[in-house]
Amino acid sequence: MADAAGRADPVIKAVRQPPWGHYAAAALTAATLLMVGLGALVARGQPYAFDRAIMLAMRESEDIRIPEGPIWLKQAMLDITALGGETVLVVVVLATAGFLALGRRWLTLGLVLGGTISGSLLVGVFKDLVGRARPALIDHLVDVWSASFPSGHAANSATVYLTIALILMQIVERRAVRLYLVVVAALLVGAIGVSRVYLGVHFPSDVIAGWSFGTLWALGWWWIGAWARVRRARAGPVLPSDAAHRPSDRRD
Repeated sequence: MADAAGRADPVIKAVRQPPWGHYAAAALTAATLLMVGLGALVARGQPYAFDRAIMLAMRESEDIRIPEGPIWLKQAMLDITALGGETVLVVVVLATAGFLALGRRWLTLGLVLGGTISGSLLVGVFKDLVGRARPALIDHLVDVWSASFPSGHAANSATVYLTIALILMQIVERRAVRLYLVVVAALLVGAIGVSRVYLGVHFPSDVIAGWSFGTLWALGWWWIGAWARVRRARAGPVLPSDAAHRPSDRRD
């Protein structure tokens, strides 16, 4: 028994015990219910006083057409917001998928594609169902055409960057690297969400909803990955002879 455990995937030790399948179902359900609940409030015209206060704080008090901060900040926010756009996110997912395919990390590849694609599709559904108008309180610094709730940039960037980071954590052995993945993804998602409010195209509540959904969705897929790895490890551990010939498959 001990020998079999020693031959098992070493990464599995960090995710072996709890009922990850139950946790995954709970997180995905919570993410969906959260969006339904917040969307219902928004659809009924529920006011959020902090939306107005935060948006006005990002404009000059003398002229709300002028964004707060130095001149270069506007361009920085435009650059940051592009990192949460559809084109960039698709490129990131495809690049990650190609990297995993070349390494024959098929389980991780499936998890990344499943989590990112399903989450992004669901965000689009919620946008159409709620149909919240874009904020008219301050000028928009970029052109937009879709509904406001939830923020697609905030939700999709959280879904994509956090899902990729959390899933890759399961095949990375060094703790420092795992921490780096999560911190960079979280900072990136945070900056993208803030940029949407700064540019005047989203209420802060749109962004908060997007962050919350994307984070819960990513956690749900992390738990799905943990469940899948535990299930496979129990079904048949990798033997030393196999690991020597197929090092790219050993940890996936």
